[in-house]
Amino acid sequence: MMSWVKRHPLITFFVLTYALSWVAYPMWASGLYPIAPVFSFAPFLAALVVLAITHGKSGVGGLLRRMVRWRVGLRWYAVALLIPAGITVAAAVLNVLLGAQAPSSAELGSWTGLLVTFLAVLLIPGLGGAWEEPGWRGFALPRLQSGRSALFASLILGVLIAGWHLPLMFVGQVHYADLLTIMGAVIIFNWVFNNANGSVLIIMLMHATNNTISGQLFGTMFSGADSVRQSWLVAALWCAVAIVVVVVAGPAHLSRKHKKQEEG
Repeated sequence: MMSWVKRHPLITFFVLTYALSWVAYPMWASGLYPIAPVFSFAPFLAALVVLAITHGKSGVGGLLRRMVRWRVGLRWYAVALLIPAGITVAAAVLNVLLGAQAPSSAELGSWTGLLVTFLAVLLIPGLGGAWEEPGWRGFALPRLQSGRSALFASLILGVLIAGWHLPLMFVGQVHYADLLTIMGAVIIFNWVFNNANGSVLIIMLMHATNNTISGQLFGTMFSGADSVRQSWLVAALWCAVAIVVVVVAGPAHLSRKHKKQEEG
């Protein structure tokens, strides 16, 4: 088994990720784990297991170092924080213009509690998607980009991440429009990762920002048909921005020094 894992680390990672994540479904259904029908930190755990088998302490240490790699340039922090926030706000404005009930002043005023929510999502495994990123971007992406364009690697990773979210869609925690959102977001997240020296930290910040602004703030301001429209508008805008990134960056999608990303 160890030999097989060493020969097929990427396949092992995805199989292990799905298995560890979806074991939460029966626990969620029985009320033992009320947060979600998936363990969002499972991609991180799967990456640690595979790295420990294939590279030992050096592999695990490399991933952990990239989770605190903060020297990536201020502009990439701006990109990581502003793109998710901008897309969500733009979608909400379009939603209201298309007939959705405008959020109340009290709902808009709830932004003052966002910092606490953001820190919880970022720092506590299981409370949000940030802890998926050491697995998706920290482990899987550099290996998918080895011998492939970054765009093709993004499409492969996008399909696998979208499939991983299916239990959330089955139980109605997220809308099926998120399948498109994920495909667009993966391209943009990977673009940031490739240009931020393989920093997992900045991608965790980006994911936490999106979950906080979109899921915890604006996601609660719409209901019924307005909520469905908001989901599709968010999906459309993520895909539109992804297309712009691909056009500007080119099909190679700025694939960079994957070995360095992989080993930290």
